[in-house]
Amino acid sequence: MDGMNRREWLESVGAAFVAGQVTSSGIEVQQDRDRSTVVRTAVAEFRILPSGRLGACLLQGRRRFTLDEAAPPARASGLIVGGKEVPDGAFAPADVKVLEAPGKLGARGKRVEIRARTNAAPRLERTLAVEIYEDFPAVAVVTSAYKNVGTEEWTLDQVSAMERRLAAAPGGIYSFHGSSGEWGKDDIVKLSKGFARENLMGAATPRGQGGGVPVVAFWTGQSGQAIGHIESLPFVCSFPVTVGPGGNILASMLLKPARMLKPGDVFSLPRGFVAVFAGDFYAPLRLYASMLQREGWTPAKPSSGAYEASWCGWGYEFDVTPAQMLGTVPKLKEFGIRWATLDDRWFATYGDWEPRPDTFPGDAIQKMVEQFHRQGISIQIWWRALAAEDGQGRYNRFQHKLSKVVAEHPDWLILNRDGKDAKLSPNLPRLCPALTEVKEYQRKVTVRFIRDWGFDGHKLDNAFTVPPCFNPRHQHRFPEDSIAAVGEAYRAVFDTTRALKPQAVIQICACGTPPNYAWLPYLDQAVTGDPVGSRQVRLRIKMLKALLGPEAAVYGDHVELTEIRFRGDEELDLGEDFASTIGAGGVVGTKFVWPDPGRFKEAVLTPGKEAHWKEWIGIYNARMLSRGTFLDLYRFGFDVPEGYAIAKDGKLYYAFFGSFKGVIELRGLGPGKHHVVDYVDGKDFGTVSGPTGRIAAEFDRHLLLEASPSAPGATRIARRLSKP
Repeated sequence: MDGMNRREWLESVGAAFVAGQVTSSGIEVQQDRDRSTVVRTAVAEFRILPSGRLGACLLQGRRRFTLDEAAPPARASGLIVGGKEVPDGAFAPADVKVLEAPGKLGARGKRVEIRARTNAAPRLERTLAVEIYEDFPAVAVVTSAYKNVGTEEWTLDQVSAMERRLAAAPGGIYSFHGSSGEWGKDDIVKLSKGFARENLMGAATPRGQGGGVPVVAFWTGQSGQAIGHIESLPFVCSFPVTVGPGGNILASMLLKPARMLKPGDVFSLPRGFVAVFAGDFYAPLRLYASMLQREGWTPAKPSSGAYEASWCGWGYEFDVTPAQMLGTVPKLKEFGIRWATLDDRWFATYGDWEPRPDTFPGDAIQKMVEQFHRQGISIQIWWRALAAEDGQGRYNRFQHKLSKVVAEHPDWLILNRDGKDAKLSPNLPRLCPALTEVKEYQRKVTVRFIRDWGFDGHKLDNAFTVPPCFNPRHQHRFPEDSIAAVGEAYRAVFDTTRALKPQAVIQICACGTPPNYAWLPYLDQAVTGDPVGSRQVRLRIKMLKALLGPEAAVYGDHVELTEIRFRGDEELDLGEDFASTIGAGGVVGTKFVWPDPGRFKEAVLTPGKEAHWKEWIGIYNARMLSRGTFLDLYRFGFDVPEGYAIAKDGKLYYAFFGSFKGVIELRGLGPGKHHVVDYVDGKDFGTVSGPTGRIAAEFDRHLLLEASPSAPGATRIARRLSKP
């Protein structure tokens, strides 16, 4: 499917991927002789079998595209009750209904409801409902519930839904995994035989991460499928993906509730979805975010400062001083950098957040902030929400102390089943966000930073999730109440900051992993989160633009992270690739040290680096493509070279990456002529004609282009594209 056809398809579904507007001509429902129900929209077809199996097909005119296996074998049910698997064959379909389905996702839709019961113990009734809405014609919303209709109690050990069996494809299949599993692991993977990933969502992982975006997606050069859930609060579940010996892909939504079902009790799974799409992971993530917004999940509009280039004091690491921070000011002003960040370990103890007496004695922090402000530079402060020290363990060379907040309020802590402090990386307990007192404490800390000390925003780092809380004093209905409340803790920080300084910048970073969608609405600036190399920078910018909107402010993180090497166990951050952030529409940042070299020589701003930094930050400031509109015109994994497009101020900007020699397509152009130049090197590529221009190009690493319309009609279309 070439770029033009794909764009035509996107226009046919219209804002179903952007703002949820009605664009389909209706929904057709047909019941076949085998009692399967076929639901067809203008762009998709879903076949629902009485067994609950769901087939999904993308429609494009008269063409049909599906990743489903042609004749999948009988599946395992994924349902385990009382320690034993309940096979699909144990359920006898009793009732199939087709109903109207008005709801938050649209005023018009169809609902296919299938009820089935087991004939022997455990006596269960399964209700499967599949809803398709005109506002979201490429999506089937799936709801499953199990009711104990017998007279005995049963433990529901495991249950699954939306099982997918996808066939191997000749050109391979790429995949997106939204789990926050392990620092530095790729979120975008080309699948191969033997691949397996649990994709745990919501819960903390053994390495101390967790949270994630509850979506997995798969795509080829023609079409794609995605599954996920659209609950506005996080659920503990997983989306396991495995690739079999023949290359077929198995995926599902899996829960292990370990809940007792008494007679009459019902267990409902999160509302899931199966979507078909054209393109790569951007399309289903944009669709997912659009559905969440119907449920009340609304990303904040970034403040203007969120788009400004930023410098971070992390180049000096744990023992940074006010003198080192302020020493960089001449270079910040020379480069046009207007934001700075005081990073980790300026404080004495996690949780109390009071300055270290050895590096920031007395009122040194307030005086430092005043000095930055006098130089016209805004400054953020690093901290870790909900973390507090309990006097046990250590991080780096710092022995954990007993923080005042824990000493005075030990009952605020999350406890494990055994009654001990529940800890996450770096060996720290967490305050329970479900407590009103904890949210109020977060608010008071925020007031101290913003009002009393004068900071202009936050870098909320190591933001993942929290463990389930078994503290009996909290009287939770379920231990997962703490997990469901994580977003509210960050909301307390966001709302308080915005009330005190409307133009503040709140950055939240899920280090090395996808973010927790529970707190994504409560930031001004998303961040690629400790990327490992340039590729992760670009793909995470695209991911976050899909989730938060094509005009979202996404920090590309420190440019030094675009190339990472190791000397033994020591990490060396040697990157200089500003192009990956600029070309993908991100906000540039750096952590250079100058004039004090500190202990990390790789971060020193040498004369050679200085010229390079000045040039590229100047390029960023001149065009500010991060303020433009991200256009989903290139499919990662199948379009060569890897491409990105941004619309801004009536022009289209393109970025291509890799090593390439050949003809490049400039997609999304309006009619008429467009003048194309390399805005880095100044090379003139002449004029091309829309809607798809073609130029011959040769480059190694990257090529950044500006296409300026030279006809009035083309100018109007380019301006329309650049508007939200």
